[in-house]
Amino acid sequence: MSDQRSDVQTEVGRKRVRAYLGGQLVVDTIRPLLVWEIPHYPAYYLPEQDVHAQLEPTGDSTDSERLGVAERYDVRVGDHLAAGAAGRYPDPRVEALRDHVRLDWAAMDAWFEEDEEVFVHPRDPYKRIDALRSTRHVVVELDGHVLADTRAPVILYETGLPPRHYLPATDVRRELLVRSGRVTHCPYKGSTVYYHVRLGDREEPDLAWSYPSPLAESLPIAGLICFPAERTEVRVGGVLQ
Repeated sequence: MSDQRSDVQTEVGRKRVRAYLGGQLVVDTIRPLLVWEIPHYPAYYLPEQDVHAQLEPTGDSTDSERLGVAERYDVRVGDHLAAGAAGRYPDPRVEALRDHVRLDWAAMDAWFEEDEEVFVHPRDPYKRIDALRSTRHVVVELDGHVLADTRAPVILYETGLPPRHYLPATDVRRELLVRSGRVTHCPYKGSTVYYHVRLGDREEPDLAWSYPSPLAESLPIAGLICFPAERTEVRVGGVLQ
């Protein structure tokens, strides 16, 4: 639903949500409030009565035109302190936020939805991932150089994003790939590793990626390699993507 006084979408979630700091429980709730502060994914606001940590006022505040003025708090649990890591709206512009606390995601050591750890940000309940095996012919080129050629792709369909074609490593010219040090995380797919593509003296940084150990819903892409159609020529059945 959206608050009548604003355009901010909120929704009471149905998952059990927990956060930990220094191995100790900070919050444990079965009534998390999902708040779409930005359009792309929600944030969790937690009922005050379900917060186990001490919230110590810092005297600071932040002002959001859409949400109101948030008082800032240090989060203390045992010997562990996350400075300024909590916000509370005593007079929110979005009424649903009243008596709720927002914890800075990165300030906590770990977040769990039910008993599965979640990374980066809460999962959007309206996002869906389908990883579908296919026999469509996929060829990836860069300036006339073939980087991959397969008839066994897995096509990943993710809400709001273009399809991505994940290719068996045996159908990719692995001699052109150099593992980079970049690693990113996705709450829906897991941790990504990246590869540079080296063509003679030329190197295209982070031009391919792979999920060695993806989350359960994305297991079909485990170990497969993807090239972005934005930076390469990806043809599917002869059609440029």
